[in-house]
Amino acid sequence: MAAKIYDILKGSFLTNDDAFKNWRFILFAAFLAIVMIYTGHSYERKVHKLAALNEHVTELHSEYTDLERKLMFMQMESTVAVKIKKKGIAPAQNPPQKIIILKTKDGNN
Repeated sequence: MAAKIYDILKGSFLTNDDAFKNWRFILFAAFLAIVMIYTGHSYERKVHKLAALNEHVTELHSEYTDLERKLMFMQMESTVAVKIKKKGIAPAQNPPQKIIILKTKDGNN
C-alpha cells in the first residue's frame, strides 16, 4: 500500500507502459474542468447582466411614474389657465354652442 502511494507521489504512473490511458484520462478530466470553469463564468456573467438590467428597469419605471405625475399636473385645467393667461388668452365667458346644419330636399346644404 505504501509503495503504491509512493509511486503516485513520484509520478511513475505517468511514465510506465500503461501511461497512455492515464494521460488520456488526465486530459479528459482537464478538459471537463475547463468546460466547467467556462460554464460557471458564463453563468456569473449572465447573472450580473440580469441584475444590471433589473436595476435599469426599476430606474425607468421610477422615471415613468415621475413623468406621468408631472403630465397629470400639467393637464389640470387650473394649470393650463394660468399658462394661457400669461400669453393674454382668457377662458371663454360663454359656453360653446352647437352648430346644426340641416339638409335641404335637393341635396344642398
